[in-house]
Order: sequence, then structure tokens, then C-alpha cells
Amino acid sequence: MGYPPIENHGIIGDLHTVALVGMDGSIDFMCFPEFDSPSIFAALLDDERGGYFKIAPVLDGAKHRQLYLPDSNVLLTRFLSDDGVAELSDFMPVDETWTAHDLVRRAKTVRGDLRWCMECRPRFDYGRASHTIEVRGDEILFRSEGPDRTVLRLRSKVPVEVHGDGVRAEFSLGAGETAAFVLEEALDGEESPSLAPEYVSTTFKETVNFWRRWVRQMDYNGRWREMVKRSAMTLKLLTSTKYGSIVAAPTFGLPERVGGNRNWDYRYTWIRDASFTLYALIRLGYTEEAGDFMRWIEARCRELNPDGSLNVMYAVGGRHELDEETLEHLSGYRGSKPVRIGNAAYDQLQLDIYGELMDSVYLYNKYGEPISYDLWENLVKLVDWLCENWERPDEGIWEVRGGRHEFLYSRVMCWVAVDRAVRLSLKRSFPAPLDRWLRVRNRIYRQVFEEFWNDDLKSFVQYRNGSALDAGALIMPLVKFIGPTDPRFLSTLAAIERELVADSLVYRYRPGESAPDGSEGPEGTFCMCSFWYVECLSRSGDIDKARLYLEKMLGYANHVGL
Repeated sequence: MGYPPIENHGIIGDLHTVALVGMDGSIDFMCFPEFDSPSIFAALLDDERGGYFKIAPVLDGAKHRQLYLPDSNVLLTRFLSDDGVAELSDFMPVDETWTAHDLVRRAKTVRGDLRWCMECRPRFDYGRASHTIEVRGDEILFRSEGPDRTVLRLRSKVPVEVHGDGVRAEFSLGAGETAAFVLEEALDGEESPSLAPEYVSTTFKETVNFWRRWVRQMDYNGRWREMVKRSAMTLKLLTSTKYGSIVAAPTFGLPERVGGNRNWDYRYTWIRDASFTLYALIRLGYTEEAGDFMRWIEARCRELNPDGSLNVMYAVGGRHELDEETLEHLSGYRGSKPVRIGNAAYDQLQLDIYGELMDSVYLYNKYGEPISYDLWENLVKLVDWLCENWERPDEGIWEVRGGRHEFLYSRVMCWVAVDRAVRLSLKRSFPAPLDRWLRVRNRIYRQVFEEFWNDDLKSFVQYRNGSALDAGALIMPLVKFIGPTDPRFLSTLAAIERELVADSLVYRYRPGESAPDGSEGPEGTFCMCSFWYVECLSRSGDIDKARLYLEKMLGYANHVGL
């Protein structure tokens, strides 16, 4: 099959998991049935051993186009040639009444009389488990022989034949004719809704309507509404309707740089990333998702680590241990090894997470619903723990693996955690050791100005008494630690522009000058830092430059706005 560019994909999902759909009609990445479940398709990480599900017309030299139906996560892939026009519709029904999960694919010839080819070759347990195939009339069962014993059912009216360790079908469709394929989880004792004659057309309409109803709740009506809508729907795709948790990304093993080794597993819920996502959704008016996440957080707060701390990240369902391992049998995207699952950073010390969490709790209490007394009591324990530990060196937001440091970003976010706890206590009249919290908050504040400021550089620096710059300093005015027009921040912004900004793209840090991150190879720019930079420009009054750089950043989105 070869390896298409990573950006040549759209994403579909059902709020339990997602699938990546290539412009060639191939689903070459999908974990099933949940975000952090083993993969069933991972050709994007090994085109021979990973598995895929491809449907495409047999056309030489066809042009490919991909788009979403307006205000939905229903994806259309089109094939255009002189011999005809074809269209593939892909979606995953969002239905909380059905405990299994399914993927619906519908092939349609728009013009001409076209031959089509379908191939479905699942590889269970990250390609480590073999499987059997059973043909039963209009359905094919793939039975994993791995530890999870997953059973997939492929249902279609098109005659399908076993072809090696997969199945294949070749069929013709005239103009206006369609053929549908439903891949679903087969559960013992449960009859599949896909048996219904109108299942595909009914779920198509219901899925479109679900997403359009959801989009209508959005408060934003500004200049970039279409891009904000697409971004919001993508964030929604990364939320688990079952647990309320939010994954950082739905993929594992994809490289930051082709041939590089920064190939991490992001299919988990980072307290930090989820809090950022929550902040974005709250700002757009989506408080229901915030409430679901708060309930997930409340459950994590009831199972704190023995020392009273939280993990940096958890599995979607709340599991604590995320042991990292390498999948040696997978060759990696275009040879980018190692391919990792699990994430050894789960037990790192990253003190900033308490700031992001408390900021989100504060905003939810303000714009969503008042938090409960029980949640508050657990948050008090967290803040008390932080008051004892805020001066410890940690691995920081960038999860360095080269040793702990006292990072600026962590210090600032520790201040945010205590500050928001104080504000929340006063706002709700919650009982709290305010005298102690205020003393700690003030100590952190003074230390940042006195020991994280480099007078030679006229800039806040990456770690205590250091000289390296870090784009993490851009968070300072965004969390109200410092004013966006404060002379110290403006000079920091100027220093970051000189050293870390390349047009609209922003580096996190310079590897040779900063705290060692424990990884080989060059450091790429980081989109989140670019958006922080844009907001800092805007708040400091440089609106024209901020808008220019925002527009440039949006230009890096792919063909469907991802």
C-alpha cells in the first residue's frame, strides 16, 4: 500500500473511538472499541502487518477529494476521472442505546459505470494476534485469537470472498447505485441493529442530525467560525461519552519527524491537555462536556496516590498504570521506530497539572454548575499537597526525560492552582486554610520575579537561575499571572520572538540550550505555542500582527480543516 502523508486523512468517530480515513479510501488507523484499546487497523504504522479496510473504485489516474458534510463528522471521499465520478461516505453512528460500536461505509457511483474493490484485513492486538474468518451468508466474522478475543462482523449485500487472512469483493455500480458495508463489534447474546433493512440510511441521517444539533449550541460567531466549528467538533470526537474523559490524541507511534524516535502514545487523558480542551469547550458554550469531565476528575480525586498527588495522565477509564512498551514487529511510519504503546511519563512529576486543573474547575463552577462539597474537599487535599511540594524540581510540561529541573512554567501554574483555589473558596464560601494558601501564593509569585528573571536577557527563562528561553513563558498573561503590557512581559515576548519564533511558527525551546529532554534529533515547532503567541500579541495590543499570524497558522490545516 505504501505510506500516504499523515495529513491526507480525515477523522470520524462515535465518542468511543475514531478511525482515520485516507484520501485513497483506506482506513489505515483505528483502535477498537475504545480510544486506548488495541488497534485493528494500523497500516499507517506498518503497511504489511498493520491491517486496513479499503474501498475505492478501480480508476487509473483519478483525482481524490475529501470533505465533511456541513456541520458534521460525516466524511465524503470523492474520486474524479474522465471515466466516472465516485463517492465514499464514512461515519460512525453515535448511539448511546447500543452497547456495541460500528463503522458504516457506503460506496456510490455518481457518474459512469464503475468497478469497485473492497478489501478488509484487520490485524488484532496491534498486529500481534492471529484470527479466523467465518463466512455466514451476508456477514463475515473475524475472530481474534489474542487475549481480548474480539469478534468483528462485516455485513454487506455485496458477495465477499475470503482472500488470505482478509476478505475481498469486486463489484460494479452504475450511476446512482450504492453498496454499503458495516463493520461492527459482535457481542454474544445481542442482536445487531444493522440487520434492519434501512439501517445505513437511518443512521446516516441520525448521525448528521446529532452533529448539527451539537454545533448549534456553539456561542462563537466571529470571523473564523467555520474553523472554530471544525476544531470544536474534532475536540468533541476526542471525548469519551462513556467515561467523560478526553484523550490528548487518538493515535500512537506517529513520528514528530519522519525517521525520528519521538513516537509517543497519546491515547490517554492528560490532566493538562484535557483541562485545556475543557477551557476551549466552556468558552464555546459546551458545559455538558465540562460536567462529564468534572465527574471523571472527581472519581480520580477519590483515588489519589498514597502521597496525595494525582497522576499526570490516566487511561480513558481511569486506570493508573500505563506501562510503556515497544512494538518491535511494526516497522513504523516510513521506518520511524520505535513504535510505542503505553507512556512512561504517567508517573512523572509535573507540577503544572494542578494549575490547569484548578483553572478549569474554577471556570466550570462559574459558567457550568456549582461544584460539589465532596469535590471541594478532595481539591483542598490536592492544593494542600501542592503547598508542600511546589518547590520540587519536576519534568515539566514538555515531559523531559533528561532529569528534573525547577521550571518556570511549573512555578507559574502552581501559582494558578493556589490562586484559583483561593478565589473559589471565597466565591463559594468553602472552608479552606486561606492564610496558608495566601502565604504560598505570594511566595511563588515573588520567587518567579526574583529567580526566574534573567536581567541580562531581559526575559523570564526556562528554569530557575537559568539562561534558556522557553515558549512556556507565553502562558503567563493568559492565566493572569502578569499583565500582557507589563514591561517585563513585553521584553520576554521580544526575546522569544528573536530566538524561538520562525514566522508564525514557534519552537518550545532550543534543545542545545535548554534543560536536556532525553530525546535524540532536532526539535520541531509546536502549534500550541504559536496560538499562545498569537493571543499574547493580541492582548498586548498588536492586533494586526496577531491576526496575520493566526491566519498563517490556520493555513497549516489540512484539506478538511484539521
